[in-house]
Amino acid sequence: MANVSPFRPYRYAPSAGDANDLVTQPYDKINPAMRQRYLSLSPYNLVRIILGEKQPADTDTDNIYTRASCYLNDWIGKGVLTQDPAPAFYAYFQEFTPPDSQQRLTRKGFIGLGAVEDYSANIVHRHEQTLSGPKKDRMQVLSHTRAHFGQIFMLYPDRQGVVDRILDEAAQGEPIAVVTDEYGATHRLWRIDDAAKIAAIRAAMSDKKLLIADGHHRYETALNFHKDHPELADAGNVMMTFVNMYSPGLKILATHRVLSNLDSFDFNEFVEKVSKGFTLHRVPDVQSLRAMLDDASMVRIGVVSKTSSKYLLLERERRPEDLDVRILHDTLLRDTMGIGEEAVRDEKHIRYVRGVEAAVEAVRGGDAQIAFLLQPTSVQQTADVSFGGGVMPQKSTDFYPKLLSGMTIYRLEK
Repeated sequence: MANVSPFRPYRYAPSAGDANDLVTQPYDKINPAMRQRYLSLSPYNLVRIILGEKQPADTDTDNIYTRASCYLNDWIGKGVLTQDPAPAFYAYFQEFTPPDSQQRLTRKGFIGLGAVEDYSANIVHRHEQTLSGPKKDRMQVLSHTRAHFGQIFMLYPDRQGVVDRILDEAAQGEPIAVVTDEYGATHRLWRIDDAAKIAAIRAAMSDKKLLIADGHHRYETALNFHKDHPELADAGNVMMTFVNMYSPGLKILATHRVLSNLDSFDFNEFVEKVSKGFTLHRVPDVQSLRAMLDDASMVRIGVVSKTSSKYLLLERERRPEDLDVRILHDTLLRDTMGIGEEAVRDEKHIRYVRGVEAAVEAVRGGDAQIAFLLQPTSVQQTADVSFGGGVMPQKSTDFYPKLLSGMTIYRLEK
């Protein structure tokens, strides 16, 4: 079912400098401070292409998107980016320590091309809704550069680990690239260009369904670009990193919700309303609240309020179909607080925060009125929703760490 192919990516040449100074986090994870740091590292840092700086004198013919195209062409012309000589898959391993943990894990995947398919074909499955703004921005980058700089993060089911064994064998050699990112994750890349191994990977993937873990906006942008440019055969594929959904190194973090600018919000009234559907526990400190959230046998949602020194834990029995993030959005935000889907989609009151401490600080520091702390959605829950044809609220999952942009680049040349 999944049509995956080896390819000849462009990669940074050794003469471009240290790879740590060249590649970046995905565009949507780069804040202004990170962008400035990336810009200072190297004149060839990829941020100049994927998230350029707007200038006061920008025009229709000279702007962040036209400059992105110029940078790409210039770097290829100078030999800063060079194309690998033969089609290959690329084993991509990420060694990392999750936040709030001491455990070192390794996530194993491989980079290749995957055909862009309509969701209706039941080959590629989404699990989150998308927003129009990011897709317009990514379409501009793609239209001007005719290239993909980051990979769509795809999960596939392989309980037997057939592909993982091939990747493990490839990883016995010296990697062709090693990068340690700002979060301490080490990213390693190995080329797989042996014809027999390529054939084995393609065969093992041929009956697999694919689930988008990260990159919904970029995937839908690639799909729309393909529809708009049927003359470009290369546009029928997009660069993907494929990870076995049963891999022990697959980690999802919780994404907490922080709310502000709520007119006439009354916490005591909120507590009275939710007490009719949840058991309420008053919790004295963050450590106790975190420990209670670690138990996924029950639906448990933590609450931090600016008007209460204690923490609140909402609890109810878990049914097989229950998703904590869906209960939060439907029962608490929409039904109890009157914050509907459109307001959430427009991010009118809501911000998304990784880490319990960051969410608590937003409230205690006065930047927000209330925060909701969630348990992470599991891989199996994500797969059940996605393969069942459903979608979850935006930011329901935070797959950690992110796939770096610039490790490989797929240029649409024909």
